[in-house]
Amino acid sequence: MTENQPPQNQPGQNPQGPQGPERTQQLPMYGQHQQQQFAPQGGQPGQQRPESGPQGQRPGQYPSGGSTYPQFGAPGTHQGTSPGPNWPFGPQPATATAEKPKKRAGLAAVALTALLVGLAGGVGGAAVYSASNDHTTNSPSVTAPLNGNQAAPAAAPDGSVQSAAAKVLPSVVKIAVATSQGAATGSGIVISKDGLIVTNNHVVAGAGQGATITVMLNDGRTVNATVKGTDPLTDLAVIHANATDLTPATLGSSGKLAVGQGVVAIGSPFGLEATVTSGIVSALNRPVTSGDEQQDSTTVFPAIQTDAAINPGNSGGALIDLAGQVVGINSAIKTAGGSGQSEGGNIGLGFAIPIDQAKPIIDELVAKGKATHARLGVTVGDAQSSDGLTNGARLGEVTSGGAADKAGLQSGDVVTAVDGKAIASGDALVAAVRSHRPGDQVTLTVTRAGKQQPIKATLGSDNGNPTG
Repeated sequence: MTENQPPQNQPGQNPQGPQGPERTQQLPMYGQHQQQQFAPQGGQPGQQRPESGPQGQRPGQYPSGGSTYPQFGAPGTHQGTSPGPNWPFGPQPATATAEKPKKRAGLAAVALTALLVGLAGGVGGAAVYSASNDHTTNSPSVTAPLNGNQAAPAAAPDGSVQSAAAKVLPSVVKIAVATSQGAATGSGIVISKDGLIVTNNHVVAGAGQGATITVMLNDGRTVNATVKGTDPLTDLAVIHANATDLTPATLGSSGKLAVGQGVVAIGSPFGLEATVTSGIVSALNRPVTSGDEQQDSTTVFPAIQTDAAINPGNSGGALIDLAGQVVGINSAIKTAGGSGQSEGGNIGLGFAIPIDQAKPIIDELVAKGKATHARLGVTVGDAQSSDGLTNGARLGEVTSGGAADKAGLQSGDVVTAVDGKAIASGDALVAAVRSHRPGDQVTLTVTRAGKQQPIKATLGSDNGNPTG
């Protein structure tokens, strides 16, 4: 296989040991979804919550009426002259010492308990106080302290998830594709005012003759769209929506990203348009094998890995930094289940195509409907160490007259780095080459006959024919 033809692993396979890297699942598009019934918290639908106290008594409620409460502290020894019976108030009228009704004593005890519970548990104490006094008509509202009386801020602070999302939400759309086989949905990013939208190739790959593409804009409008150009090798596509007043997103730079940096994903997971999730950059230049085996569009790309929740339907949506700039196009996820569309979901392993890699492809798709890619001109596989771990990309057949041949690379060479970045497998070398453009010069660190040496190569071009 060449750098344009990644290893032919099947979707959902997780080879063990030296057999090869795990595959990731491309984000399948979801059309029809089953409705789910949600049970009330703590039980099944139609099930009543059991009471935890005596009949009619709320959980955590103290019984009303008088009750005896233990006194705190042990009695001490009094020294000196005892004060008078009415100390410290002095002589009092006889009527002041009349016995109070027992009901009042009970209420006073409950109120004390409410205060103690309130200090420890906040709302719990207020609930007990309210239950003990619900027969009065002029009691203060216990919910008043819980009601917010401040309006939401007029503008979110710069650098917050809220601020970043507000900038990009108007530029992210939901895409629906209807064919004779059914309907499916994905996401897209507006890149021009007059209707150009970038998405994943696998979102619109089935939009052949007789298919229809509908775009739901952020303001709720729906418009028709047509395919402008597709590129299965990078899993990118551009469509043209029938609108002239769209809000294009600002495209940033993925080359400036750092591991641990905050990012936000926006799209339509499971058809839920304008969904915002946040996380961090988990890794950079992660070689990811993704694509649709049925469409023969498997690809390998150097992905941005993130733990921001990405699910099926997020395909083609935006991964943005906290400045509100698009840094990636969401394309794949790793799931704990199989490769079927209904299996698995977000487990914190999402992958996006870096925008720096996508920009030149998008430009070519808009201008010519197809794109060119860098080519090294050699088949590759995994190089394995004695312990069975991969430790580089082993070169196979070298294409005569290709970039590898002109650079002096030989079959059997093991590439361990490109421009100083470690290469751990054949897929990693493919991803590294894909991150460049035709004509770029790269420095390969090569091990040959046990000796390491640097070799410079000028990458060739597939001239828009990736399988040729």
